[in-house]
Amino acid sequence: CLQEGVRYLMRMLQVRSSVKLNDGVVFHDSSTANFLAEGIFSDTHLLTMMYVGEMCFWAVKYEDCSTDSAAHKEDRLHFRDIGAQILRKSRAMSDRSRALSQSVVLRSLRSARDRLCADRRSARGPRPDESATRALLDTLPVDLQFLIMTYLSPQDLCRLGGTNRYWRSMVQDPLLWRYFLLRDMSGWSSVDHLSLPQTGQSGSTVPEGGDTQVDYMAEYLRCSPECRRQWRQRRPAYEAVASFLQALVAGVEPRYAMFGPGLEQLDVSLMRSMMHTPAVLPVAGIPQRQIDGVGSGISFMYKGQQRFNIITLYSTNSTERQRARLEQLRVHSKLFVQQGAHESGRPRYTVTPQVQVVCQAVNGFIFVANAETWRAGAEEEIAQVQAMLQPTWGPASRPVLVLSCTSRDGRDRTPCVTVAHQLQLSLLHNPWMVQDTVAESLAGLLDGIDWLLKHSGIRI
Repeated sequence: CLQEGVRYLMRMLQVRSSVKLNDGVVFHDSSTANFLAEGIFSDTHLLTMMYVGEMCFWAVKYEDCSTDSAAHKEDRLHFRDIGAQILRKSRAMSDRSRALSQSVVLRSLRSARDRLCADRRSARGPRPDESATRALLDTLPVDLQFLIMTYLSPQDLCRLGGTNRYWRSMVQDPLLWRYFLLRDMSGWSSVDHLSLPQTGQSGSTVPEGGDTQVDYMAEYLRCSPECRRQWRQRRPAYEAVASFLQALVAGVEPRYAMFGPGLEQLDVSLMRSMMHTPAVLPVAGIPQRQIDGVGSGISFMYKGQQRFNIITLYSTNSTERQRARLEQLRVHSKLFVQQGAHESGRPRYTVTPQVQVVCQAVNGFIFVANAETWRAGAEEEIAQVQAMLQPTWGPASRPVLVLSCTSRDGRDRTPCVTVAHQLQLSLLHNPWMVQDTVAESLAGLLDGIDWLLKHSGIRI
């Protein structure tokens, strides 16, 4: 089935031959011409490349499980070579798509500059010393102005827009901020239920003429972690006093249930790093409150101010987890029981009785996602998260922290915005946050714990 599908899609890519760029071909945009030279004539071709890569991935992953006869195996496609070819072509298209976005932004900025300068000249008439009095930055070509703006932070861009009418018009260009949003979104370290970009992941082109329905400048300033930290409101003085008085009263420490494939599939154990890195998160002991069949979990101390308890829920025993990680096998989770499937084909789960008791007792959840794997879909993970968060087990106000985790620094990771879309977190009624984390160094973990405690009603 995979072979026939890949053959059919490859024939689709070969229906039209690529355009040969020579002296006989006239084009106005080099980036568009590069797409045509690679045989990419529409978004259908891009989708075809994506589906071919996905099918080759699954074919290579399960090729050892095939029961084909020797005669059929000789006729099999070389999925690994085809997948590598498509991957190289996709990366080249991604770089050229970025160049195409830049050229669209430059055309928009040139149009805004010409319109503004024409209005200025018609309003006040020509001035003989105008070139001498204008600032050097204003006289630069639009290409250089755009290059300079790409090195500025969002705060600096807003300050630049406050200097005069010309720069206010330039920095408010929607295509400029759309470019920044699509460029920087993959590098953000966190995103939550209040800052998830509403533009989606398709990256569809904004019309060059006319207004757009999305205020990309406001969207960028709302979603960027740097802007959220910069403009976070300070607590009033009475809240600081209330926080101090609360620290003097010994209260019950909040409890969180932690689960997910990132606990079991990574080379470095996140939980083991948490227990053996007292400089980051010291262990505060084992609480006396027991949950039958599960245990009491481990308590940690956050910044010497607040104790909290984590109950770790593994899918199976340590021996099976280690074997599955070494052999890259799929583990059947003993935390969930499948109850049919949705109309869309997604599995429907419910939790076991022991896990039900945990869900009813905790103040929130920590889902550890494996950010190192390229995932064609996360249907099973979506179903498991939704099973944990059923309204039957507790209120929808309990926070959900998703740790998008890699084993070590420097590993390729799935962007946190992509993880949020893959898990369909925007459909949850609970407050949630996705935080990039490294299991070995625990980088980013404290930021996630800080958010989790605050959304549990704990003032730090």
